[in-house]
Amino acid sequence: MRTKNLFLLLLAGCLIQACEKDINVNLHQQEEKLVIDGKIENGRYPYVVLSNSLDYYAQISVSTLLKSFVHHAEIIVSNGNSTMKLKEYAEPIAPGISLYHYSVDSTALNTAFKGQFNATYSLEVKVDGKVYKANTSIPANNMVLDSAWWRRARVNDDTSYARLAIKVTDPATSGNYARYFTKRNTEPYLPGLTSVLDDQVVNGTTFELSVDAGVDRTKKLDKDTYSYFKRGDTVTIKFCNIDKNTYDFWRTLDYAYVNTGNPFASPVQIIGNIPGALGYWGDMQQFIKR
Repeated sequence: MRTKNLFLLLLAGCLIQACEKDINVNLHQQEEKLVIDGKIENGRYPYVVLSNSLDYYAQISVSTLLKSFVHHAEIIVSNGNSTMKLKEYAEPIAPGISLYHYSVDSTALNTAFKGQFNATYSLEVKVDGKVYKANTSIPANNMVLDSAWWRRARVNDDTSYARLAIKVTDPATSGNYARYFTKRNTEPYLPGLTSVLDDQVVNGTTFELSVDAGVDRTKKLDKDTYSYFKRGDTVTIKFCNIDKNTYDFWRTLDYAYVNTGNPFASPVQIIGNIPGALGYWGDMQQFIKR
């Protein structure tokens, strides 16, 4: 009987091996594209970061990321009445390492303007003989953050955690969108893991919801504690009304980030608003509550 069982096991192994088939997948190198990360907020000047996309299977290093920045581009922003040309700036973050962005030319403030409510702004980027254009609008104060408070929370028998809750009033007109950020003590503002909301279900109502603490997406998350604050933290929430294009971009990007590595998640396409390029040119109407 033992010999028979061994024979059957060997036979099964041979059958399995016979069913194996080598599959060769030809992974084509992706075409490099311009990536535009641009925004304008009420009371602030435009802020644009340009970089080149990296191949999905490329080896990522600090050097690779720094080389991806796009320099010497011509960027023009218009509000319909005036135009201004943005200037490139370097932000040193470590010896020999700088990040780059484009913003208002401090030597030409006579033509400069800041974002305002209910205004539309066009972006034109000229680089490497190509032109990229997009529009965005800063909405009025539609969704209103009425109040914010905290609730006690227990995580693995630790009672030192707290959860942030907010109350928001949405006007009767549909099609309002918002994005939020939180700031813990002296840390920077960070968006929530799913950072946007719309009024499809809550149109014309005052509603409450719990919001996660903002996350640094360059760091590994602790799935048990990332959404909470610690009792004693000073928390500031930045609540921003945004337009539909900005909402679609961050909604799809948040979804893609949350489901990275999930084999059962549906594939998602990041929805930008700049033809020919990746990324977005977006708005924010900000309200800050501490």
